[in-house]
Amino acid sequence: MTKFTETINGNLPVLVDFYADWCGPCKMMGPILQRLAADLEGKAKILKIDVDKNPQAAQKYGVRNIPTMLIFKQGEVKWRGVGVHQADQLKSIIEKV
Repeated sequence: MTKFTETINGNLPVLVDFYADWCGPCKMMGPILQRLAADLEGKAKILKIDVDKNPQAAQKYGVRNIPTMLIFKQGEVKWRGVGVHQADQLKSIIEKV
């Protein structure tokens, strides 16, 4: 959890994807987030957190549905989204942060 805290407290925006391996929509987000990570390399970070393996993180950020994505900037949640989002949509949100 320490590395997670250090990462979200950094100067770059960080998109955190709360997911589970058994979740169909979460599986759809995989390739979308890979493309987004390539597009935003050096400008933002993308982390994936498995809610089954890290229930304390999901609870701390009020994740009740998956996939849930949070965008952090300097430790503060700047945006929250639930469900499948397209790469272009997420990119424009991250660029605004």
